[in-house]
Amino acid sequence: MKKLAQREEQIMHVLWNRGPSFVKEIVEDLPEPRPHYNSVSTMVRILETKGFIAHKAFGKTHQYYAEITKEDYQVKEVDELLGNYFNSSFPEMISYFAKKEKISESELKTIIEMIKKQKK
Repeated sequence: MKKLAQREEQIMHVLWNRGPSFVKEIVEDLPEPRPHYNSVSTMVRILETKGFIAHKAFGKTHQYYAEITKEDYQVKEVDELLGNYFNSSFPEMISYFAKKEKISESELKTIIEMIKKQKK
């Protein structure tokens, strides 16, 4: 699975959150400054070529939908982040956030509780 460019990822978030959508609807849900309709249409076709989305034809218009789940893409991105910056180590990543004071002790306790619940 290839890495998405920023705008491609924004389009995927629209499709993941909104569900099947026409290009006009995708444009409406993108953050400002919104790209032109034709630019989004081109990016959508590129995403389709990459296998991230597919479409249903309604006459001359197309309704696009995600072929890759948000969770699958999330796993890929987190694995890549861990590998590239934290030697594939969750403890190293958590330690980084603790050192930068981006995570509190109570949040760490919550994470531990979540892990314990999943093991049951």
